Amino acid sequence: MLGPTAHIDTFSRDNLPKQSEYPDFLLNEYNYPDFLNASEELTDVMVGKGFGDHTALIGNGRRRTYKELTDWTNKLANALVENYGVKPGNRVLIRSANNPAMVACWLAATKVGAVVVNTMPMLRSGELDKIIDKAKISHALCDSRLLKELNTSFKKSKYLKYLIPFDGTANHSSELDEVALEKSVKFESVKTGKDDVALLGFTSGTTGEPKATMHFHRDLMIIADGYAKEVLQVNDKDVFVGSPPLAFTFGLGGLAIFPLRYGATATLLEDATPPNMIDIIQKYKATVCFTAPTAYNVMLLAMDEGVDLSSLRAAISAGETLPAPVYKKWLKKTGKPMLDGIGATELLHIFISNRFDDHKKSCTGKPIKGYEAKIVDENMNELAIGEVGMLAVRGPTGCRYLSDNRQSDYVVDGWNITGDSFRMDSEGYFYFAARNDDMIISSGYNIAGPEVESALMSHDAVFECAVIGCPDKDRGSIVQAYIVLNNNYKGDDLLKKILQDHVKKNIAPFKYPRSIIFIETLPKTKTGKIQRFKLRKNN
Repeated sequence: MLGPTAHIDTFSRDNLPKQSEYPDFLLNEYNYPDFLNASEELTDVMVGKGFGDHTALIGNGRRRTYKELTDWTNKLANALVENYGVKPGNRVLIRSANNPAMVACWLAATKVGAVVVNTMPMLRSGELDKIIDKAKISHALCDSRLLKELNTSFKKSKYLKYLIPFDGTANHSSELDEVALEKSVKFESVKTGKDDVALLGFTSGTTGEPKATMHFHRDLMIIADGYAKEVLQVNDKDVFVGSPPLAFTFGLGGLAIFPLRYGATATLLEDATPPNMIDIIQKYKATVCFTAPTAYNVMLLAMDEGVDLSSLRAAISAGETLPAPVYKKWLKKTGKPMLDGIGATELLHIFISNRFDDHKKSCTGKPIKGYEAKIVDENMNELAIGEVGMLAVRGPTGCRYLSDNRQSDYVVDGWNITGDSFRMDSEGYFYFAARNDDMIISSGYNIAGPEVESALMSHDAVFECAVIGCPDKDRGSIVQAYIVLNNNYKGDDLLKKILQDHVKKNIAPFKYPRSIIFIETLPKTKTGKIQRFKLRKNN
């Protein structure tokens, strides 16, 4: 049963899945009062605990303390209610890159009881249209530098009533900033229920109609009180940096919720390239980093050239499988493990992870406090130790799609089926094989691309690589590897043979790449995730 609600606009609660389609929620480890506003917990409550003078956010050339952030969000909240008529339960879209103003807008909208939809700057009007229509969004807050695409959507939308520009730089010189300027720094946060929807996270990489995952106020606290506390052991001296967009639940957790929950500092980069992150780590002595293995590869090269990144105590690998060679190089270079883990938008954040004192190469780790995981076949039968099958998870967070019949595909018998192939060993450690739909089937053999990539990466010639299945009339598919070489190596037929033999020596010979293509750079998203679909298009 759901607890009390503060929502006047009941759209979100009305469009939750049927109770019979819910995953099992295991909440014994997490207890919150019936009324809980996540934004208030991360701002006003933190000031009340004595963190007012601590630096909360760094970005666009400015530092902002917890007191300044709280005052800022309260002014914005007053503006949203008094000037734009935002009601508890209204859906509010935010369009911005990673900057303090985006965090302030998210906190302000959450504070007034709105249901926030954070979106990336890369989205075009056609993609925004689908989100606006799906969530029936009434208000949009947009960095004034990014208005063009959203304005196109605004002009034709039957739902979007307000398009409100804000200044994503540090100048406070756009409409929302000017309206908020004269507002009080006092605002009484809406007493939302812990089971009120606070956030809609649209899944990335979808085709057709997007899926919106629904997350409660309590969920935003759970990921901080679970993973961030148990695994990362966040404290108020920590300085966070990373590349995931705040529009992704992974980025919102790692670069906003986690630091703000513990009085720590978040550094925000609009262009989080590896060189820019390296600069920030050095400048602010960052201690916790969230980024992709490809970026850590660049950091390793920088350290070889004398760059000091010793302030980092936690390097969290995300977005891509962590190749064993990168893990081993990082451990050797820094003496600290790189923490691999797996999360999902549907479950909000990471639910299986390695720990500082419990980690292995090529291993994703064990479930976070409150979560359970198992390996099953397509009939939900649990598989034997060591067998590769579908990962099934349940815990304090779980999948709730907004009005979507795909809910029954993701949640089966109370378990979240994440779409990943894993195996579990006798000690309860989980090992990633591939995305369920990314397994390469060649001559009847199931081959996990990440395993081949890891074998290739262990050769000195290989800087980075991506493995895909290439259609083949005799075998169905063959393993095809796209490889970026380190300097001083020549991509010729001799090296292809050397690399193929190297793979055969390290893993089962049938898994070796029958096709090798040397390439200058791999196609990647702005966050460093390799875009394998672009490589597949070449076939």
